[in-house]
Amino acid sequence: MPELPELQAHAERLTAAVGGRVLEQFQAMSFTALKTVTPPPEVAFGHPLVAVRRRGKYLLLDMQAATFVVHLMQGGRLRPDKKLASRPRGALARWLFADGSGLLLTEAGREKRAGIWVIQDDPLLQDPLADLGPEADAVSRDELERRLRRVSRRVHGFLRDQRCIAGIGRRLANEICHRAGLSPFANTANLGPDDIDRLHAAIRRCIEEPLAYERDRDDMSHSKERPGAVHHREGQPCPVCGDTIRSVSYSTYTVNYCPACQTAGKVLADNTTSKFLK
Repeated sequence: MPELPELQAHAERLTAAVGGRVLEQFQAMSFTALKTVTPPPEVAFGHPLVAVRRRGKYLLLDMQAATFVVHLMQGGRLRPDKKLASRPRGALARWLFADGSGLLLTEAGREKRAGIWVIQDDPLLQDPLADLGPEADAVSRDELERRLRRVSRRVHGFLRDQRCIAGIGRRLANEICHRAGLSPFANTANLGPDDIDRLHAAIRRCIEEPLAYERDRDDMSHSKERPGAVHHREGQPCPVCGDTIRSVSYSTYTVNYCPACQTAGKVLADNTTSKFLK
């Protein structure tokens, strides 16, 4: 699933591509795409697209009179629609502008989970954005510590919980834990001040580097293209110490880590009933 770096760079690309164009029509091409009933998309007709912004892992199409909040999920993509085909493959929705250009939301696969919310007034105070935590690239060290102390859970899960901090997914969580030298299974309640210092610094660096990479691209990268030290690199040598990258697999995601860098050399058995490292 796209995370903060990919979505931030993509929002900037979309603003450059279609910013300022006046919305003329919205086409819901799948009955699952539109998640709200009121207000209708028509309230934004005749208004310009001020900018495409980002909040957490959502894209926000600011049309002045309303905001279209878009979640791409894993297979969704929002791109300028150059062909304007009548039945584009995987299409969920289309925004048509007065100059004849468009934006097309598509999603690969049969399971359509990407969604659109039409929101008037401040979208940050309404669902689905209201419960998001602070942006991962902007959270202060002290605020991070306060949020870590509020819960007792594994660091990897904390990082992925959008209510704790927003914008981090599975890949970034793996990379941040490795950069910080922390076990993904360490408990947030047991982190010391030095651990939190390293975690905060790792969050910043692990966002800055892929963001620079994404800004050099013409389109959003795919997961396998994104550079990293441990994510989906099980069996390969750690670029820091040379130890073998290991994994713990779950039904919907995989935790990758380096035993030498993160768990004092301990290897966790790759099954969900194993005792987690602390």
